Amino acid sequence: MNSLELGLVGNGSFGALLDARGRVVWCCLPAFDGDPAFCALLEPKIDGGEWAVELEDFASSEQHYLPNTAILRTLLHDAHGGTVEQIDFAPRWRQHGRFYRPVMLMRRIRPLAGSPRVRVRLRPLAEWGARVPERTWGSNHIRHLLPGMTLRLTTDAPLRLLRHELPFVLDRELRFVLGPDETLTQPLPRFVEDAQQQTEEYWLEWVRYLSLPLEFQDAIIRSAITLKLCQYEDTGGIIAALTTSIPEAPCTARNWDYRYCWLRDAAFVVRALNRLGATRSMEEYIRYIFNVVARDDPELQPVYGIGFERSLAEETVESLAGYRGMGPVRRGNLAWLQKQHDVYGSVVLASAQLFFDQRLRHRGDQAMFERLEPLGERAFQLHDQPDAGLWEFRGIAHVHTYSAVMCWAACDRLARIARQLGLEEREAHWRVRAATIRERVLREAWNDSQGHFADAFGGERLDASLLLLADLGFVEARDPRFVATVEAIGRELKRGNGLFRYIAPDDFGTPETSFTICTFWYIDALASIGRKDEAREMFGHVLARRNGLGLMSEDLAFDSGEQWGNFPQTYSHVGLIIAAMALSRPWQDAI
Repeated sequence: MNSLELGLVGNGSFGALLDARGRVVWCCLPAFDGDPAFCALLEPKIDGGEWAVELEDFASSEQHYLPNTAILRTLLHDAHGGTVEQIDFAPRWRQHGRFYRPVMLMRRIRPLAGSPRVRVRLRPLAEWGARVPERTWGSNHIRHLLPGMTLRLTTDAPLRLLRHELPFVLDRELRFVLGPDETLTQPLPRFVEDAQQQTEEYWLEWVRYLSLPLEFQDAIIRSAITLKLCQYEDTGGIIAALTTSIPEAPCTARNWDYRYCWLRDAAFVVRALNRLGATRSMEEYIRYIFNVVARDDPELQPVYGIGFERSLAEETVESLAGYRGMGPVRRGNLAWLQKQHDVYGSVVLASAQLFFDQRLRHRGDQAMFERLEPLGERAFQLHDQPDAGLWEFRGIAHVHTYSAVMCWAACDRLARIARQLGLEEREAHWRVRAATIRERVLREAWNDSQGHFADAFGGERLDASLLLLADLGFVEARDPRFVATVEAIGRELKRGNGLFRYIAPDDFGTPETSFTICTFWYIDALASIGRKDEAREMFGHVLARRNGLGLMSEDLAFDSGEQWGNFPQTYSHVGLIIAAMALSRPWQDAI
């Protein structure tokens, strides 16, 4: 069972989620953090919040992406042999030295068989599903007056049929352009056809330059496109997911807004795309980072808005009942107030490749290094101080091992960058800083009686972030201490083919579902310690839990494999890419 059978279309300016029947059920406008004009996914208490082509006597549907693109094709079948093809995409291509990526969704529908009767329902809502916006219309368009934006549908479908949602026989291709209140400067059919062709060519070219392993290419390509679609290119910020308030498990209070840029999550995204050779996202994200840290104060929040907003006040929205009625629906996220010391390492790690990759147009230099150094100093100051940790405990503070290791990573990478730049004195400085932290972590985080690293200094418990110690270079993968920790995590946190991030009760009780990126971390760790066959078997089980389009949310139910949590989750797709690249057979096996 998988209720999150949703597809993502977008272009770096916004994104939309479509269900298995091709209905737009979630889309925030004019950007990821905006008002969800299409909010049917979270069940508004008044009718609307969707854009649907409803097929009379609907029988079934099927859906796929055009290969290696973000263009979604849905086939709708009725009970009488009729079939409708629906194509949805957001235009994106290079034009006049920049990327054309308007806040615009394009749709084409045409009959493939029989005489299908359809009804078009375009019902955006305003103010988080609280009211129906005012509507006006002209000779070939309908305008919806949303707060701060007028949404215009331009179409060659008869407007009366759309305005009154009348059913009609679809006997020819119809086109729809939903976007800003602007008049098209060329005939609609040509505009839509050219837009689809150029968008398809853009994605095919983008994928062609990915450095793919031999195996799992379809899964990696879909994950890479998904990550690309979660970057807001106006600023470079990368959101954790498109949605808010899809709970981590049925009827749980673990229910958050992920439409913001967590420095940690975004750094993981950059790292995964870098491994595939897609470095533009890194360059754009570093631009975002340096706007965030432009002030003299080196103190970092764990999360910011995509427009560099620091305050993300959390509140409950009463006008939406929630995913499958499981409220509350939240906007904003209190995590912005937390202390999570791993973020300093995340920023330095995300920036490091700039200093070593000769392909980049704007490489890191001494001035950029000097902008990163205050973050390293702050990491050194905080490495042994309590924080909320990467799991964002709201009522618990410890000196978390992962946070301390990431503070070490900040200092270690700054030493490497200084060496690359020929700055011997600064290299020596950061080497001492890194060694000091490493010695402290090895002493304080190792639990001798348990025989494994613990989640916090002086602790006894495990958490899945310890699986990253080797990947970060803190210890060798074959270090007996790391191997013992991986094995202990397998015994205590693994259930079937999934992994808890931790099992101790927290502010909201005990976790109920597997945290998908933790499962991928475990798979990667298994491969690194020599248990590759076991890792491959487990990887196959997790891949089978993706939805029909290859997308993943944050969590999986242990028993049914149903997806839970916000969607699509960048963390999960990062984990898939990293694990797949670790497990793939080499190209030499095939050629």
